[in-house]
Amino acid sequence: MGKLISSFKYAGEGIYSLFMHERNAQIHLVAAVCVIIAGCLFDLCAWEWCAVIMCIGGVFMAEGFNTAIEKLCDKVSPQRDPLIKIAKDIAAGAVLLFVFSAVIIGLIVFLPHIF
Repeated sequence: MGKLISSFKYAGEGIYSLFMHERNAQIHLVAAVCVIIAGCLFDLCAWEWCAVIMCIGGVFMAEGFNTAIEKLCDKVSPQRDPLIKIAKDIAAGAVLLFVFSAVIIGLIVFLPHIF
């Protein structure tokens, strides 16, 4: 039971570190709060909330993986390395792809409420 509690503690520390020290995660957090407020104002239905929450969670998850990859790469190879650059660029690109998908889903969900 102690290991389980410790694993939740470490995960919480990781989430805290992500949002306290990573600018892009902070930007995503502000965007998520705005989307949640808009969802409350537009009284989204259950399936719309599911789509919105999955997008928010997915963006946070992608940003967390990207940050972890970047930190690990920086530790393994503090000097410039073309393969490290590719790894970091792909991880950042994956976040961007998820964000684009989340924006499209957000438009699908919110545009009918706006118009």
